[in-house]
Amino acid sequence: MSTAPTGLRAERRARLAAAMQAAGIDVLVVAGNPWRSDYLRYALDLAPSEGQVFALIERKGTARIFAEHPAEAARFHSEQPDLQVGWSVSPIEEVEREVRGLDPGRTALAPLAAVPYRLAAGPLRPTMAPATAMLDGLMLRKSLLEIGAFRRAAALADEGYAVFREAARVGRPEYALVADVEAFLRSRGCPENFQILGAGGREVRGMHPPTERCLAPGDLVTTELTPCVDGYYAQICRTLVVGAAGEAQQRAFAVYDEALVAGIAAVRPGATAGEVARAQNEIFRRHGLGDYVSSEYTRVRGHGLGLYVDGRPAVLEDVDLVLEPEMTLIVHPNTYHPEVGYFVHGDSVRVIDGGCEVLTRTPRRLFSVSAA
Repeated sequence: MSTAPTGLRAERRARLAAAMQAAGIDVLVVAGNPWRSDYLRYALDLAPSEGQVFALIERKGTARIFAEHPAEAARFHSEQPDLQVGWSVSPIEEVEREVRGLDPGRTALAPLAAVPYRLAAGPLRPTMAPATAMLDGLMLRKSLLEIGAFRRAAALADEGYAVFREAARVGRPEYALVADVEAFLRSRGCPENFQILGAGGREVRGMHPPTERCLAPGDLVTTELTPCVDGYYAQICRTLVVGAAGEAQQRAFAVYDEALVAGIAAVRPGATAGEVARAQNEIFRRHGLGDYVSSEYTRVRGHGLGLYVDGRPAVLEDVDLVLEPEMTLIVHPNTYHPEVGYFVHGDSVRVIDGGCEVLTRTPRRLFSVSAA
């Protein structure tokens, strides 16, 4: 698991303590699991790999950890010997016992996405204030140290995509492409990479984990590649063709490229995530492809990036979250195209005064690899 440097860890703890002070919170209960560990990563630099984990964090700095498995507890203690770590077959019961001894109204709970129902809606719920929004505010707006990690992850995404292109050859199974990327990233000290892909033609409706399907001439090969540096994920989305691109594939690429340019141009402080989505969708509507920006064919037009691979905000037309400097996200007009199949195209960006900085530098073109 990716852990943060000591300076970044201390900075996050200081920011969290200040936020707890401002909110009148004495003890913060943070839940996490292997899929949603971003809040625990921010608060204590803990990344569960098995079971449920809870942290009780006092504003003055003391933290107690309750893990579900002894191996997890031992790992946490080895990584951070100053933490008070224990384990239980029912860590939620341990947390409930601790919470009952705390002052009601001075205890808070987060995040909603990872809190078990028993805590989120049980008898102790009225004694704990919701703290998801507080942590979201901290996690959305990155510090300069966090931006540095995100920038390094974006550079690795570019390098990883270059490896992916080299790996894409006729007859190679999808899993071999991802294996080559994973081997490269591990060699660069990157312990985590979320990656999905797709290969084929009009029949392909999305991306998926790698399969045994082998690349064939004429395939569109898509990927979403998301390496992690010091706990922070950056992402790149690109599409290539096995062999020379056909006219329909070239026409499709022109639409996606225009949409990506429009979406990135809309990223600026004061704009909403919905405006970024609308800027992209309007390009498709203008080209007679408005049906393909619906939920039937696509999920989002981008999303937040940081300690989670798919964080807030979701870039959708009805999302009114206002962008602020030092937010990080990916803009990607990924969706199905009726002539050529699923197509992806996206870059990681940082919101800055007056606009945004694009951090992934891979050229925006429809790549072609040999069909021989």
